[in-house]
Amino acid sequence: MHTTQRDLSTETDSPISLTDLGRVRVLRALAEHEQLSRSEIVSRTGLARATVSSIIYELINGNLVRESTAAGAAGARTGRPPQALSLVPESAHALGLDIAHDHVRAVLTDVVGTVLWDQTRPMAVDGDPERALDTAVRLIDSALADVGVPREKVLGLGAGFACPVDKDRRRLHAEGIMPGWVGVQPVDELAGRTGLPVQIINDANAGVLAERRFGAARGCDNVVYLRLSSGIGAGTICDGRILLGHGGVAGELGHVIVEPHGTLCRCGNRGCLETIASPPAIAGLLSRSWGREVSTDELPELLLTADRGTARAIEDAGAAVGSVLAITVMMLNPEMIVIGGDLAAARDTLFDPIRRKINRNTMVCHAEALRIVPSELGDSAGVRGAAALVLEGAPEVLALSRTS
Repeated sequence: MHTTQRDLSTETDSPISLTDLGRVRVLRALAEHEQLSRSEIVSRTGLARATVSSIIYELINGNLVRESTAAGAAGARTGRPPQALSLVPESAHALGLDIAHDHVRAVLTDVVGTVLWDQTRPMAVDGDPERALDTAVRLIDSALADVGVPREKVLGLGAGFACPVDKDRRRLHAEGIMPGWVGVQPVDELAGRTGLPVQIINDANAGVLAERRFGAARGCDNVVYLRLSSGIGAGTICDGRILLGHGGVAGELGHVIVEPHGTLCRCGNRGCLETIASPPAIAGLLSRSWGREVSTDELPELLLTADRGTARAIEDAGAAVGSVLAITVMMLNPEMIVIGGDLAAARDTLFDPIRRKINRNTMVCHAEALRIVPSELGDSAGVRGAAALVLEGAPEVLALSRTS
């Protein structure tokens, strides 16, 4: 048997037979765990042992799955060492884009999510979609050329945007946030320029996917990821499923009103959380207080020097964030909150007031087991989550690839 080279990106619309469903179950089990034994696959898929053995034999011969001696088995003295099964990382790849306000970033990963290539191009994105899309395509072309991955081995392209994305994952709600992108159809634009299947996602939703798959929330089925950057937004997973809401715009915590008569927000309301707890808001507060321009790039250094004014501004921001998160905790009852974005670097200066507000404004049964942790992926959460959006469909696509 030999593997037939297939264009994986064209397989997603093919019908799935009962035989293919068995492959999907096995491949999904392996996608969710680094290694599994045959017995564990039987247990997790509910398939008969003989069926699993047949599928595994086919997948190994198709170079989609490999078998190796299980970790810790080398010391076994008698009998055959247990064998562990895992996906072949290079069997397929995914591309991810982070199209933020001030940069375009691209990653290329293998099928298990390991980053093989990662580059960023700083630029003003909000008013120039044509240049941003051209930059994204150049990055994609460079990634494939540098790593030597043929385009037909790419499952697809995921793109995260720093604005709300409609539930159908085709349309941006860019008004007032990325004004130059109003009316732009990013799925069609990127698909036409790259020849790849394209999915789009809000950056905070991409962040929660990444943290659950690769970061601080691994194995957590109820998690809120809060991104504290120039924009503030949340991505939520409830009972293992991402929470999008009726129109796909759930989680816009940055526009919850904290001070009804506060600063005018770009959304048109006053006193939104974003006007209080974003790095630009904090830098603006310090600028007015000190009578000189303070940039957001200065905030980490100011924290390291134990500047009291900066610490107070971030503590106040943390209290505002905690008040909003307390409502979120009461409504959604997550087991974990992951804090990411630029402001997460403040750590305890930010986290302590968040915890105090949540403990004070929720019921004991909500807060006692709640973990509030910093992002493990940092500023790569968005772009890795965009790639993870593609990898979510890998078992179905790979199940339809044939050997001959």
